[in-house]
Amino acid sequence: QVQLVESGGGLVQAGGSLRPSCAASGFTFTDFGMGWYRQGQGKERELVATIGSRGQRPYYVNSVKGRFTISRDNNNNTLFLQMDSLKPEDTAVYYCNKAQSISYILFWGQGTQVTVSS
Repeated sequence: QVQLVESGGGLVQAGGSLRPSCAASGFTFTDFGMGWYRQGQGKERELVATIGSRGQRPYYVNSVKGRFTISRDNNNNTLFLQMDSLKPEDTAVYYCNKAQSISYILFWGQGTQVTVSS
């Protein structure tokens, strides 16, 4: 059974950094591109970044480009998101999942809350 366990969020001031991680199990991690998604209060869930199955072709939405870095550790089935120069508008619950259209995703982990104060 697929399990996605996000951790590493928190409360930080604007300009600060956080590094959420996601422990994946129940599927062959190295077979899939992975992504980070987020959902702010009252907003729709959106894609933040993706990475290929072997760490290739990182992709970022424009709003986080140059500030966030996605990476993965295939030996430990773990996905990371280094978040620097955080802004209040980055406040959201952050989720990991396979890299695919949100409309196709049927299962989500509990997510990790990131709160950026101004």
